[in-house]
Amino acid sequence: MKAMLDKVKLAAALVLALAGMVSFYYFDPQLAQLYRVLILLAAMGAAIGITVTTAMGAQLVSFARSASIEMRKSVWPSRRETTQTTLIVLVMVSVVGVMIFIIDSILRWAVKALI
Repeated sequence: MKAMLDKVKLAAALVLALAGMVSFYYFDPQLAQLYRVLILLAAMGAAIGITVTTAMGAQLVSFARSASIEMRKSVWPSRRETTQTTLIVLVMVSVVGVMIFIIDSILRWAVKALI
């Protein structure tokens, strides 16, 4: 019974979201853009509110909370570490670029010699 109710809620949320999008374009000549955006935001907010009350919505909210907690646990590099890493990458890209240029020049010379 709960699964059926969830499906009905999801269908209602989808219809509400589509109605908001359709009304945004349908009322283009009649209403100012501000009012159309407010109608769209209200419809989307109501659709999200309905979706959150379903089992799938609850799982999504739980996932978002746990992802937020994990992001807070992340250790971000310091400014010095970021600068050093960036310089290392730039040097290595330059070295590889020069090596590819040299190899390409040698191969070009070899092909010209064969032709």
